[in-house]
Amino acid sequence: MSGLAEWIAPGRTALLVVDMQVDFAASDGAMARLGADLSDVPAALAAAERLAEAARAADVPVVFLGISTSPADDPPAWKEWTRRRGGDPATAFEVCRAGTIGTAFIGPHPRIDETVIAKLRYSGFHETDLDEELRAKGVDTLVVCGLTTDCCVDCTVRDAFHRDYHVILVRDACAAYERDLHEGALRLLEANFALLAAADDVVAAWTR
Repeated sequence: MSGLAEWIAPGRTALLVVDMQVDFAASDGAMARLGADLSDVPAALAAAERLAEAARAADVPVVFLGISTSPADDPPAWKEWTRRRGGDPATAFEVCRAGTIGTAFIGPHPRIDETVIAKLRYSGFHETDLDEELRAKGVDTLVVCGLTTDCCVDCTVRDAFHRDYHVILVRDACAAYERDLHEGALRLLEANFALLAAADDVVAAWTR
């Protein structure tokens, strides 16, 4: 992609890793137990690991987002939405509960000096200090990877764009539990909010 190295140059860019956690990505995590198809997830995790290694070598900050919930934080609107769809609101949100292994990161892991942002909703910007952390680092550009493309990645990318960040979405370092949802989300985000890039191209730009 012409111009990519300039657009994601160190000093202006952060790598944002969205919700690559056990409950969303591991074969024994909550989503797997619910029957989600994780077949596309390992490749995305591996691509994200390559991105994190290249970012660190280039002095690009790596910022991790992770859901961490408790019953007290379960939103009433989500409970009612679940009920109206025929689900059980009492058990609908037993994912990434604080203090459980389900919240642990899988794929790239944060280093002790890297920023980790806990969130309660899909977007990493919703009622968190993510924006403040990025501005403090002088960041105006985000390279985004994570899970799932059609949900938390989608919402975070949209919110980033609305906050005037330049967004590069790494298409092969994201995944969803249905291939058509992944591809559909990529098309929508590319049409309105982000540029798409391949992990190998981002890595090459950071290793020049």
